[in-house]
Amino acid sequence: MDFQHSAKVRDLQDKLNAFMERHIYPVEQRYYDEVFQGDRYATVPLMEELKGRARDAGLWNLFLPGGHGAGLSNLEYAPLAEIMGRVEWASEVFNCSAPDTGNMEILTLFGSDEQKRTWLAPLLDGEIRSAFSMTEPEVASSDATNIRCEIRRDGDHYVINGRKWFTSGALNQRCKVLIVMGKTDPDNPDTHKQQSMILVPKDTPGVRIVRDITAFGYDDAPLGHPEIVYENVRVPATNILLGEGRGFEIAQGRLGPGRIHHCMRLIGVAQRALETMCARADSRVAFGRRLSEQGSVREDIAHSWCELEQARLLTLKAADKMDREGNKAAKDLIAAAKIVVPSMAARVIDRAIQVHGGMGVSQDTFLPKAYVYARFIRIGDGPDQVHLAAAAKQLVRQYGANAGARQ
Repeated sequence: MDFQHSAKVRDLQDKLNAFMERHIYPVEQRYYDEVFQGDRYATVPLMEELKGRARDAGLWNLFLPGGHGAGLSNLEYAPLAEIMGRVEWASEVFNCSAPDTGNMEILTLFGSDEQKRTWLAPLLDGEIRSAFSMTEPEVASSDATNIRCEIRRDGDHYVINGRKWFTSGALNQRCKVLIVMGKTDPDNPDTHKQQSMILVPKDTPGVRIVRDITAFGYDDAPLGHPEIVYENVRVPATNILLGEGRGFEIAQGRLGPGRIHHCMRLIGVAQRALETMCARADSRVAFGRRLSEQGSVREDIAHSWCELEQARLLTLKAADKMDREGNKAAKDLIAAAKIVVPSMAARVIDRAIQVHGGMGVSQDTFLPKAYVYARFIRIGDGPDQVHLAAAAKQLVRQYGANAGARQ
């Protein structure tokens, strides 16, 4: 399969690379300095400045196909997400960061006209942020049928009770709306029809943020991954998304693109780690030779490049199938990419850390936070084991029944 990108995409790549070189890389550390100087969960002035520059440059909402966004396919967006992924916080500059991308896709695909006016429009304009509230601390949320959060109809309202955590982005001051997944029909014999999703404004009475949850000690300000208690939270019935019992349907529409976007960004950070590893190896001398002349270091570089190229091609193939046949038809390749890419990125970043020595675990490089991100995504949007099980089930269904006939 030929993944030669179109002239339009190559032009966007050039513009995005130039923007990164001029506006992002030189202020990478300044961003973190601003985060820790003021309110840790406020959007820093630098981000607002950069968002304005990105809009002026026509580099805005690149992730979203159709009239709302840049009209790019998944395959066209992939190399752009890779470039943005090279810096942890850069995607927000272009209004292409998780979890807002997935939430905007939900509202675009499943939102009512009123919901789109109220929430999608300001999200597309970058005026507000959002969060996706699904995972629960008391159950194994990798099996979403376990979710206990109650969404109960009460006249013209729904009342929500439950506890969530890792609701990424919910601590940010710009976060104004939470998409909450819970059970509206817990007794339905079809466990995949028990769940619904509902829009909850963050300032609704009864929404209580208990604490931020760290990942490997990082609190990920200014976004956060908080634990949230929903205690008799009352919202209008019109806030339900698509209708009762449609939660799993919406989740599949959201998580497929979300998973592939994570893979695209992780390929970017792994590519940057490889480049950094090569530069470091070629500039440091140990035992009378440059590190780049040491056999073990050369092997690490070569293995990293091979694994990175394989993962990139797999991700592009998944994106292409999503475009041609739809997200559901591409679920096998989406699962494969989600299995392969985070582990690959973690290995490549780990090798880069090793080549950098003590500097590799310090704040003087992007590598420690990049490693945490890659390792975290092996759990986020479904752990490896879920995707492995789903892929194996599909493969057995595809090949198992016909195996005897071919023998």
